[in-house]
Amino acid sequence: MTPQDTPDTRPAIGAAGLDDPERARALLWQMVRIRRFEEKCAELYSAGMIRGFLHLYIGEEAIAAGAMPALRDTDSVLATYREHGHALARGVPAGEIMAEMYGKQEGCSRGHGGSMHLFDAGRRFVGGSAIVGGSLPLAVGFALADQLAGRDNVTACFFGDGAVAEGEFHESLNLATLWQLPVLFLCENNRYAMGTALERHQSQVDLAAKAAAYRLPSESVDGMDVVAVSRATEAAVAYVRGGQGPMFLEYRTYRFRAHSMFDPEHYRDKAEVEQWRQRCPVETFARDAVACGLLEASVRDEIEREVAEEIDAAVAFAEAGTWEPVEDLCHDVYAREVRP
Repeated sequence: MTPQDTPDTRPAIGAAGLDDPERARALLWQMVRIRRFEEKCAELYSAGMIRGFLHLYIGEEAIAAGAMPALRDTDSVLATYREHGHALARGVPAGEIMAEMYGKQEGCSRGHGGSMHLFDAGRRFVGGSAIVGGSLPLAVGFALADQLAGRDNVTACFFGDGAVAEGEFHESLNLATLWQLPVLFLCENNRYAMGTALERHQSQVDLAAKAAAYRLPSESVDGMDVVAVSRATEAAVAYVRGGQGPMFLEYRTYRFRAHSMFDPEHYRDKAEVEQWRQRCPVETFARDAVACGLLEASVRDEIEREVAEEIDAAVAFAEAGTWEPVEDLCHDVYAREVRP
């Protein structure tokens, strides 16, 4: 797949209805914030400060930045192990995320989850999962709970293209449609899953068509275009919240970095990666916003300074954090004994 294979449905920014400079700034700020956070994580991982697995969201920032504002605070969000960007966009403080990366008690999961298991109950960020497709059946459960309680919440479930090969994908879409549950299935198709090209493991590479087989509305959107992501997600959320049942959105995107920091990345050409980099969602949006007069050129420098300060503070917060006492290490591992 090349950049030309991803449909570029993006009109000019003004024509797309994005004529609000404040909103444009917020979208650019969020994408820059996610990009710089991930770059810092890669740096800290190489320095041995972050351990375990690390999956970076670089290249896919437009999805989290464009999709998350469409949701209410009461909606539930489930994600994958590549969820740093989703957590940031959902409002989880950068310091708490970074502390979780370090394994500190001050982390959003109290240091128990690390990179792949960010969690914030107060913000309804139910979190990431190391299990491919693991969030899908959980999303169906959250949506069922809302439906039975008569709440007009939407459950947003982010997952990757690799999840469509799992049984949970088919079971979840089938049951959600059968019961007309308020769940929004959001597939981030970066084409390679862990390291196998989509066409090598799927006979049907049009994932929206695959989802449509379960009789739910399904659409594909250019995931490298934050405006297209925003508009499509807003419409999808309105559909699901309106009580019309579930919906499936496929964001066609590309990750610029390897699957994880352990990945030697032998399965794709460097030339292909560089070609996709020409469609960088951060740089494309920044350039177009200035070209159409929506943002001043100086705004980018302002955002970079703000983000640098926030990330520096996040790292300082994590490094000043505390390790969990040895005597508490088994808490939340075994159920506490309940006496009659």
